[in-house]
Amino acid sequence: MFIWIEFLVCAGVILYSGSRLSIYGDLIADKTGLGKSWVGLVLLATVTSLPELITGVSAVTLNDLPDMAVSGTIGSCMFNMMVIALLDFLSKKRPVSDLVHDGHMLSCGFGIVLLGLVAIDIGFGKFFPVLTKLNSIDPVSLIFIAVYLLSMRLIYDYEKSRINEFAGEIAESSEGIKTSLKKAITMFIVNSVVIITAACFLPELGEQIAKQTGWGESFVGSSFIAITTSLPEITVSFTAARMGSFDMAVANLLGSNLFNVAILAVTDLCYVKAPLLRSVSAVNSSTAICAMIALSIVVIGLTYRSKKKFLFLAGDAMAIAVVYIIANAILFLAR
Repeated sequence: MFIWIEFLVCAGVILYSGSRLSIYGDLIADKTGLGKSWVGLVLLATVTSLPELITGVSAVTLNDLPDMAVSGTIGSCMFNMMVIALLDFLSKKRPVSDLVHDGHMLSCGFGIVLLGLVAIDIGFGKFFPVLTKLNSIDPVSLIFIAVYLLSMRLIYDYEKSRINEFAGEIAESSEGIKTSLKKAITMFIVNSVVIITAACFLPELGEQIAKQTGWGESFVGSSFIAITTSLPEITVSFTAARMGSFDMAVANLLGSNLFNVAILAVTDLCYVKAPLLRSVSAVNSSTAICAMIALSIVVIGLTYRSKKKFLFLAGDAMAIAVVYIIANAILFLAR
């Protein structure tokens, strides 16, 4: 029972500090001019993915839990898709897919490519050659970084006409808060440290939960850890949706997915025993594949643009929810 209390405390700390981190990040972007550029958008996606980064790195460096690191990061990608589906509850009568621009398909496409590489490396990486001088580093991780940087460049080129609009929306969320740049930076750092500290406890707590329940590291990582580390994304996206800024909400979630795969490359560099994705259970590839299916459903929704909902959710949102449930069921049954 006590372990669950500790887990909930960590979750509460990350939720609170994540929301404050987003606010002060917006203030910094606004007061320094970053909010009017692509850098402001990259800052937002990076900030909300901070728990995934810290949890993944601490899982392999402090706790030797590569399965927990990978399942938590990929599970976060899958959960981000579920959050996109849940945004339909805030979109009144029209589906979210009909409220956002189709430029998000570019982010979805790159997400599918990156997650496809992850699934292939987990399932078949042991058959790939390794770099003799870098045996502990997976060569595919270098591809993750290259594709991520390419995606940022191409999305920037495509979204030039929309960046100022998004940055303006981000800045608007902090207009009611009056504070100096120095204080904003200080509070940004303080909340970052709080999140880092709380996130460092998650792998160990996840391992204890897995042992006590017998649910397995991959299931616990893809469910409890993934949801907890995604709390900042949930806070930012739901706040943006309540403001009516569904484009910003969806862009944040899709951008976080791209950054999450880049996090796997960083985690791989920190795991010195062996290439990370070749050291984890093959069942983790199912989560990556399910996330790819969910991203494909988003593309279908953006293309078809349904005007109606079934009760509170559109058809594409329901399909994503079903895929999310299936992904976790597979991990639970394979524990």
